[in-house]
Amino acid sequence: MKTVGVSQFGGPEALRVFEVPEPHAGPGQVRIRVHAATVNPGDRYMRIGAVRPVSPAPPYVPGMEAAGVLDEIGSDTETGGLRVGDRVMAMADPTGPLGGAYAQYVVLPAEQVARAPRGTTHAEAATLPMNGLTARLAVDLAGLSPGQTLAVTGAPGAVGGYVTQMAKADGLTVVSDAAPADEGLVRAFGADVVVPRGADVARHILQAVPGGAAGLIDAAVIGSAAVAPAVQDGGVIVTLLGEGDRALSPDEMRRRSLRLRMAFVPDYLGDRSRLDRLRDQAEAGDLTLRVARTFPPEQAAEAHRLMEAGGVRGRLVLEF
Repeated sequence: MKTVGVSQFGGPEALRVFEVPEPHAGPGQVRIRVHAATVNPGDRYMRIGAVRPVSPAPPYVPGMEAAGVLDEIGSDTETGGLRVGDRVMAMADPTGPLGGAYAQYVVLPAEQVARAPRGTTHAEAATLPMNGLTARLAVDLAGLSPGQTLAVTGAPGAVGGYVTQMAKADGLTVVSDAAPADEGLVRAFGADVVVPRGADVARHILQAVPGGAAGLIDAAVIGSAAVAPAVQDGGVIVTLLGEGDRALSPDEMRRRSLRLRMAFVPDYLGDRSRLDRLRDQAEAGDLTLRVARTFPPEQAAEAHRLMEAGGVRGRLVLEF
């Protein structure tokens, strides 16, 4: 089969197409004939070697989410009603022994696979599992009640867009950021208030919500120290990645009784019920699945270059 990976860690140019033997589903596993695999910022960490895979030998294959057709079921496998031939979506763990999703076939534990939303293309469905679970985890960690105010940075992006839509569906009041060109997009996601993005986003949020928001999800990865002024004392900040020197100091957190949470998406890996909830929300129109552009496997390096340049709205997708 055809797969995309690296034999040596490096920049986008390190990605290339490999021909490797097809995997087969074992007990508790299913195999997907992948038609689409998204290109996500986390894939860069695998490509450059910042996150090391378990696989003892190259190619090291990135990719955390895919969509395609279920084509093999292992023995003693509970599939939750899925059958061979069903259109499915899945979240993969590229650091694990089964490898990532940039491949024509992937084998996964059955609980990581769910039916794809009706009426979607494979590319659209592929944007939902990991990005959607990340957004769901972030909203859950914020733990706000209907009517409370949630601020969202990075709202035009894939995760930030899902966060905005999920928070609205949960009954929250949402203040999201956007550049002028993205304001209409973010309003279409349901944001109650849209503020200018950038270095002064905390000040803009405070102007919109005097006293501060009850919670903030930093999908733009600005850093909790920079966004903390936008959150009321006793509030919560949810981050998506390790922050290093951009993190709020423990002393400031204690002084203001702020809570800091990190949305580590593997915490929801293997939770098919949450994947099913994402599918239901997509079918109901509560979540917008956005594909910015598709690429053949041979152009994976170009897809990574565009991702790293920033400004992409929706996800770049490899089609196998």
